[in-house]
Amino acid sequence: MTELTDTQRQAYEAAAFRRLLTHLRERSDVQNIDLMNLAGFCRNCLSNWYRDAAEADGAALSKDEAREIVYGMPYAEWQAKHQSEASASQKAAFEAARPKDH
Repeated sequence: MTELTDTQRQAYEAAAFRRLLTHLRERSDVQNIDLMNLAGFCRNCLSNWYRDAAEADGAALSKDEAREIVYGMPYAEWQAKHQSEASASQKAAFEAARPKDH
């Protein structure tokens, strides 16, 4: 495997994260519940992880600010434009997959 410097690794990770955000923004047809049911994380998880990283670095970032970074717009705007009501089967799959300690 190619040896990477910490700077290279961080730059590539950041580039991959930006590409993931672009992809998720382009795929607004994929609902968060679908992501949760298939992969165990969603756009909100990404925004929470982003916020956690900012806070670990001493930067104050609100939940709304972190979500706007991930969604590319205010969360309420994204919801109004793209979010649909989850079906009964989506909700059931979510509950079945939910960790029991949450």
